[in-house]
Amino acid sequence: MAVSIGRCLAVDACLLILTLTCHHSNADNIVAGASTEEAPHRRFEYKYSFKGPHLSQTDGIIPFWVHSGNAIPSADQVRITPSLRSQKGSVWTKNTVNFDHWEVKVTFRVSGRGRMGADGLAIWFTTAQGLDGPVYGAADNWNGIGIFFDSFDNDGKKNNPAVLVVGNNGKLVYDHPNDGTTQALGTCLRDFRNKPYPVRAKITYYKKTLTVLINNGFTPDKDDYEFCTKVDNMIIPQEGYFGISAATGGLADDHDVLSFLTFRLTEPGQDLPAPEAEMPKEEQDKYQEEFENFQQELDKKKDDYQKEHPEVQREPIEEMYESVNDREIRQVFEGQNQIHQEIKQLHRQLAMILDEQSRYVSVVTDEISKRHGELVGQAPSQEMGAVVATQQEILRNLNELRNSFHESLKQIDATQHQANPVSMGTYETVQHFNEIQEHLHVVKRNIEHLITRNGSPSENQGEKCPDPPKLPSCLGTIHFLVFVVIQSGLFLSYIMYKSQQEAAAKKFF
Repeated sequence: MAVSIGRCLAVDACLLILTLTCHHSNADNIVAGASTEEAPHRRFEYKYSFKGPHLSQTDGIIPFWVHSGNAIPSADQVRITPSLRSQKGSVWTKNTVNFDHWEVKVTFRVSGRGRMGADGLAIWFTTAQGLDGPVYGAADNWNGIGIFFDSFDNDGKKNNPAVLVVGNNGKLVYDHPNDGTTQALGTCLRDFRNKPYPVRAKITYYKKTLTVLINNGFTPDKDDYEFCTKVDNMIIPQEGYFGISAATGGLADDHDVLSFLTFRLTEPGQDLPAPEAEMPKEEQDKYQEEFENFQQELDKKKDDYQKEHPEVQREPIEEMYESVNDREIRQVFEGQNQIHQEIKQLHRQLAMILDEQSRYVSVVTDEISKRHGELVGQAPSQEMGAVVATQQEILRNLNELRNSFHESLKQIDATQHQANPVSMGTYETVQHFNEIQEHLHVVKRNIEHLITRNGSPSENQGEKCPDPPKLPSCLGTIHFLVFVVIQSGLFLSYIMYKSQQEAAAKKFF
């Protein structure tokens, strides 16, 4: 048993290598032939196509298409058949296709829980809509061409899943027991079940040559196609319908079609027919009459609304929207105004701190002068002098910080009144913010130094320091220092946050 299995695996491997070699050589020949000829012109035909995310309407109808059987349209895909036994479904174009040359790109997914699936999916171009039948959910004895993705091995030759091209003149009956191999014009072995990405098929009919390319579903690249088969000197009907059908049997798979895109191909040097020429004269007159009636009804509704609401003035619709440049300028000015308002808020808070600091310095100075008058003959306290000097230094730093705020406000006002809003003084504003940050660092160091000196014990235990003066009950020393430290930290955080915002905003310029 082990020897027989090993021989089978070796034979299968040899066949696979030969198949891949032949496919690659054929693909190279096609690419070489295509490079020597000029590519045809392609035009997308929306009336013979569908795709998500708005594939179907709210009532479940696909525009320009009709579905039958167990097909279930949704917003993103059409489930031709669900994974239930003995299901059939199909979708067909409503209008006939009268292209001499065409190309279709079909994206689908066949998935199921079983190791084997059934029965398969078919892509059609026939003279009549095969809404129901035994051939993958469509009618037999068709007149046209069918590309079958057969997933069940009926003949037991282990040659499935496979892709087959089968033509019919309306008189042949499909050979189910042999999986259509006796009638196939071209075939290739491709496993299209349970792939990580949707499988894509490109079918091209150009100059009586039908070419089938397959994307195996192992890559998200939409243009990664492999050659499957090619049929030369093939004549198909001049007019027909595109369709997709699927069916299940004893085994079942979900057959989902994500998109069906149709392109008209025109030989180089030939002009495409005008869209009006493709529509009969009766339909053109009908649509034109409907459009005129709709336009008249719309004008009437506008006049009635204007009569009922005379206070509403008609404004040009262009004034209701803004261009990209206007939106960017508006966003820049809004950002500058917000920064201006926040700096004004900080300026007011800083003025309040300066008033409190000035009051505190005046109280300390008065207390020192009183004690100096009482303690005649004694040396003035060095600690109290240091406190006064530190407070005066803090006051000077706060005054400088206030001046910096004032200069920043002036500069923002000046930039907002310039003619070119984009070229604002970003560099100068950043410089002022850096200077403000340096002043805040100086204030913070002075406050920390003051806290350290007030908290450290005296080196000379014998020398008795005078009692500190009584401060007003409205503000204590510790409360003031904590308030200044917190305020400084908040301001530094604000400066860093605004700097990051300005750095990010430079991407727009």
